[in-house]
Amino acid sequence: MTAIYRVRSEAGSIEARARAIAVEQSVEMPVAAIEDRFVLAEIIGRVEGIEEIAAGLFEVRIGIATATTGLEAGQLMNMLFGNTSIHDDVTLADVVFSVELLAAFGGPCHGLTGLRQRVGAEGRAMTCSALKPQGLPPAALAELAGRLARGGLDYIKDDHGLADQAYSPFAERVHACAAAVREANRATGHATRYVPSLSGNLDRLRAQMAIAREAGVDTVLIAPMIVGLPAFDALVREYPGMAFMAHPAMAGAARLAPPLLLGKLFRLLGADATIFPNHGGRFGYTPETCRRLALAAVEPWADKRACVPVPAGGMTVARVPEMLDFYGADVMLLIGGGLLAACERLTAETAAFVARVAQGAAVMRAHA
Repeated sequence: MTAIYRVRSEAGSIEARARAIAVEQSVEMPVAAIEDRFVLAEIIGRVEGIEEIAAGLFEVRIGIATATTGLEAGQLMNMLFGNTSIHDDVTLADVVFSVELLAAFGGPCHGLTGLRQRVGAEGRAMTCSALKPQGLPPAALAELAGRLARGGLDYIKDDHGLADQAYSPFAERVHACAAAVREANRATGHATRYVPSLSGNLDRLRAQMAIAREAGVDTVLIAPMIVGLPAFDALVREYPGMAFMAHPAMAGAARLAPPLLLGKLFRLLGADATIFPNHGGRFGYTPETCRRLALAAVEPWADKRACVPVPAGGMTVARVPEMLDFYGADVMLLIGGGLLAACERLTAETAAFVARVAQGAAVMRAHA
């Protein structure tokens, strides 16, 4: 595989920096001390290219042996950016994966097509909101879920801050919210899905998956950088019938380019949908970063299903036409606080959100 780094450096020292990265990300010791022919020929990282892309900023391509990853998610990240992530002048910008690695990780089990089918959203963007704030008891969150569902949303997810707190125990919350959404679906005829947030170590994650399935849930929210990529990978493999919506919490704590981490890596490991901060909201992503991230999630890539881009973070109903124009129909629009702020008009504001998306779909079909 080829790891692509962005390195800030003086021109006179970039070749030495590139060689140092290649060694650090492979054998992590003086090459002169290595005598084993296999290690010298097959394991040591190779500098494949250096290009100055701006003043003092270089793109460095390093060939890394697939064998060093053990075809395991955690070790894959270790070999791509383990020690080098400690250098604050290096960013992991992209990866060209080997055929063996692409075969080792299955990607989304359901993806864009599967999530659309679950809620009857063929040919249009999907809609989503979040249950907030944390601190509410299960009954209050379930009441919010029911009101949102009656507005016709496709997916209603827990806020990622909801875990297994004393004020909102996971099992009680999941059963209450799932029941409220089912009742709303019976009233509206829609197929809204409730998406609980998973947290904890792998044993607790498995226990929560069992509770979710008991409650009739088929889609869950998970923050891969919080629970760990190996744990995320394990759940995707163990529960192929469950769809996974990936949350970006902690994704900004490492210098990995967002299109690579949230678009490509999460997709590779099995995210069916990936949430990310939309430009112009509470976070600082640029339109170009958002466009590249969304493209990385849906563009054809080996045999991997498309992963649904989910732009979020301070979005409002007024921005729906703009977001549909920017992302197209292969997207799930997530508005949380912008709907909850409607208070007693929550269901009506949610219905207006759904109607805006439907109107956008009609406009797209007319222009097709």
